[in-house]
Formats: sequence, structure tokens, C-alpha cells
Amino acid sequence: RFVRDTLARHGVPGLPDGEASGWRITGWMEHIARSQLDVAFDYPVKLLANALGSPPADVVARAHGQGVQVAALAGSARHARHHADAGIDIVVAQGYEAGGHTGEIATMVLTPEVVDAVDPLPVLAAGGIGSGEQIAAALALGAQGAWLGSLWLTTIEAELHSRALTGKLLAAGSGDTVRSRALTGKPARQLRTEWTDAWDGPESPGALPMPLQGLLVAEAVSRIQKYDVVPLLGTPVGQIVGRMNSERAVRAVMDDLTRGFERAVDRVNRIAGRS
Repeated sequence: RFVRDTLARHGVPGLPDGEASGWRITGWMEHIARSQLDVAFDYPVKLLANALGSPPADVVARAHGQGVQVAALAGSARHARHHADAGIDIVVAQGYEAGGHTGEIATMVLTPEVVDAVDPLPVLAAGGIGSGEQIAAALALGAQGAWLGSLWLTTIEAELHSRALTGKLLAAGSGDTVRSRALTGKPARQLRTEWTDAWDGPESPGALPMPLQGLLVAEAVSRIQKYDVVPLLGTPVGQIVGRMNSERAVRAVMDDLTRGFERAVDRVNRIAGRS
């Protein structure tokens, strides 16, 4: 009823007869995820990354048996140690600023904690990173590299399903995201919209646990996306969205990252009296 009433207030039409929901979260269910892995392993992939916890032991063993490295995201040093114990090759220290499912610890604090916790495993810093200077900072914190996600959403190659959504991302500031359970049932950073406000407001019945929340709202999200209902239209995205203010090719973004990294290294070298 809450979902129906929220959509009705915004005049969101139903899906055409016979058209199924296009937004599906079935990949979070084990039998679907394993079938997707079967497809992935048919190709010469080099890295398998897991976002919510460590992959099962048999999946790690299968990946290693095919020469595929395994990465896993961690929101705390405790999570990172679990990954190391599970045989993970690369730990991604994902801070509170990141888009999607995140923990409570900011990237600046989290990265060195994870580096210390899993040494000598390589660590990638993630969350709020969208410039070469920030990549240099990640390396200074002990990471071997950086993991960038949200930054690519406004690239030309991203080809988002909606020009309206691209416009919202380009217009958003770093304060225009919120960690909400509205989409999946777990706290996930996303654009703040009237949809997230409704779910986080006093009239909300509260989100269901994952994956039930995703199943509950799948049709609603499909309708919002199909008809570009701008007040409700959102996507997982990190706080770096405040820097994503122009639509550029991936090549241009990479060039900018490289130049920013070089500027940061030169500045540190000058401070250290090395140039």
C-alpha cells in the first residue's frame, strides 16, 4: 500500500500489459548468482569482485583454479581480515562516501586501518575518489591503487537509460546523496529523491531486509525509470557526484586523473624538498 500510494501521488503509470519489471535484484539470490558465475568463467576474465562479504570458499577455489584473482569490498578492518582468511587476493577498502552499499567509516580513516589489517595483501582505496589528487592520497595512505565507480556514471560511454537521470547527476552536489535502505533493504548511498525521502520519512513502514525490499520495489523502480519520473528518479552514487558536473569521454576522464596525480606528486615532492 505504501508503495502504491507513493507512486499514485506522483501520477506514475503502470507498466503496459505483459511488460515485466525491468529492474531485477535476482542476482543477489544464490542460484542466480552462481549461474552468472558460470557464464563469467566461460570468458577470459582476470578479476572477480564481490561487494557483500567474501565469496563462498568453492567460488574462490574455482576462480583460483582458472587463474582468476578475487577481490572483495570491506567497510571495516574486521571485514578485511575475514576476506584475508577466506583467501581473497585484493581487498577494496570502501569508505562511507562511496555509492551503493557502504559502512560507517570514512575512506581516509578506513584505508590505513585495512592496509595494516591485511598486510601484505594489496589494498585498493574506494569511496569519494574522483581525481588524480585523491588517487595520490590513497597511495600515501598505503593502498596500492584506487577503485573508482561513481565517476564513470556521467561518462559518454556509460549510456545511462535516462537522459533525465544523467541531468540529475550532473546537477547534484556532494550533499545530495543519502544512505537509505529504500532500494535494497541495506544502507546504500544513492541520490536523495522524493522516493528516498518517503521511505525514510515518518509515514514509512520501514524497509524490509535484503533481498525482500528489492523484490518489493522492483516494479515500482521499473515504472519510475520507464516514465522518467524525475522527482523519484535516482541511482546509487557516491558523494563524489559533486565533482561530476560535465559529461565527458572516458579517455578525457583518464587524462584528467593522470594530470591530477602528477600535480599532487610534484607538490609533495616540492614540500619534501625533492624538486
